[in-house]
Amino acid sequence: MAIANNDICSIYDGLIYKFLYKNDINCIHILLNLYDLEENITNICPKYVSIYHLKKHISKFLKQRKGNHFISLNLGQLIHEDINRLELFIYLEGYKHGYFNNSWVNILEKTTVNNIPLDKLYKSKYLYHFDNTTKQVLDIKAMIGEEIQESERLNKHLYNIIKDYCNKLLKGKVFNLNRHLDKQLTIEYNSRMYRIKEDDGILTLEELNNIYKEIVKVVLKDGLKLYKEAYWYGLNDRVLKRYR
Repeated sequence: MAIANNDICSIYDGLIYKFLYKNDINCIHILLNLYDLEENITNICPKYVSIYHLKKHISKFLKQRKGNHFISLNLGQLIHEDINRLELFIYLEGYKHGYFNNSWVNILEKTTVNNIPLDKLYKSKYLYHFDNTTKQVLDIKAMIGEEIQESERLNKHLYNIIKDYCNKLLKGKVFNLNRHLDKQLTIEYNSRMYRIKEDDGILTLEELNNIYKEIVKVVLKDGLKLYKEAYWYGLNDRVLKRYR
């Protein structure tokens, strides 16, 4: 009995939801299997850069506030698993779309066979994944990047997923950040005496709202960058698979 396209989409959506919102890691393996990418899992490896950028960005954003560095560290501890999970999903989406884009695969393959001997190609684990010097390859990569950047449909879909995820999962955690802040001790002293007092590091509602907006901004920017990188890796892996 054939499965309708709507039913397949519902299965995909259900697996994505359980992974993103319920932290069910098994769903990613099922998705990889459904996408026929299970054997490529060793090459599917996001760098998880957003949480680093977030902590650095929030610390700088709150530079006028005492304890800004500790606030950013606490925030990172609070949401890093959620951010990493989102990045893995974005990476998988980019990789999948690059891997199955036969038009660009054919173009990259043509460049490949013109520049790499077949005997070497058959033995290669990587193609142009990390190539930053070959002009022909850089031109292709740039054109793909522009196509992705200008794709209103793709960007809208990706941005909606990220914004929805931030709103449903991260926003509540950010607005409850005060409960997780480590209290800092300050020593006040003069020539005759000293005393230790506990700083009140409570963030205002405005500060929390601004922190949340900064998080969304950083994740959107890093998300598109990660998608492009994964797309490129998927494209290269598909060319290699034709010679294995």
